[in-house]
Amino acid sequence: MTFHFDCVFYYVSDLERSIRFYRDVLGLNLNSQDIVARFDIDGVLFEIVPSHHESVKHHTGNARLCLGVDNVEEALKELQASGVQTGQAQSKGTGRLACFEDPDGNEICRWEEITQTESGGRVK
Repeated sequence: MTFHFDCVFYYVSDLERSIRFYRDVLGLNLNSQDIVARFDIDGVLFEIVPSHHESVKHHTGNARLCLGVDNVEEALKELQASGVQTGQAQSKGTGRLACFEDPDGNEICRWEEITQTESGGRVK
């Protein structure tokens, strides 16, 4: 049996509210919508899927959507200006990571890659 990548998805309780969040707040391109909403993130299919089952809304998994940005501090300011509560940016090896949640509590992170020069200085 041969496998191929299909998509990454999050369950949401209110599809229209989540579309507004992902499209209007995060700026993702909405590709299509029927019973689910589909977004394209650099050629990766990301879907939000409605679910009214309580068991999937209060999950404890460790999956997260991580979106790269040029400047994590600027990205946090934009999110906060839109009313999104965010955590602080943290240094994580070769970059900086800051996390927040969508309206259903699904974790999303902003990642800023920072590389080291041979002399030990940091370059973006």
